[in-house]
Amino acid sequence: MTRKQKRLAVIGGGMSFIIAAVLLIMFAFSNSVAYFYMPGDLASANIGPGTRIRLGGLVADGSVVRGQGSTVTFNVTDGKGNVPVSYTGILPDLFREGQGVVTEGAFDPGTHHFVADSVLAKHDEKYMPPEIADRLKKDGVWEGEGATAKDKQGEETAVK
Repeated sequence: MTRKQKRLAVIGGGMSFIIAAVLLIMFAFSNSVAYFYMPGDLASANIGPGTRIRLGGLVADGSVVRGQGSTVTFNVTDGKGNVPVSYTGILPDLFREGQGVVTEGAFDPGTHHFVADSVLAKHDEKYMPPEIADRLKKDGVWEGEGATAKDKQGEETAVK
């Protein structure tokens, strides 16, 4: 073998090793990815039962029901859709109606009921992704700083 052939063999072997490592990393991440959806997005999304996703929005007013033990059911809404969620465990201190929430879990097979295994509560628009905050403000659902809300007569007023 000439020097040029040896050099090409070493470069080819190194590239093969790097490609194999990248493929293994991509395969490992593909099994742990949980895509983010809002309730309004679920109508157009094709999500099978048992597929892990993140569901985010606001906890609907009047929807929190505490059951046996530490089981809680509530609805997550974004103004366009409403998804019933059940969670067994200790909720974050900041969890309450009208507050932003991100849940992670899967849909119960045969129903439109979301079973969450983790719940994250949001307390400020600084911690909500800008595209979600803008969409909730546009829909008039979220009354964060700079948002508009509909008063009792149906007219939009600025919220401070």
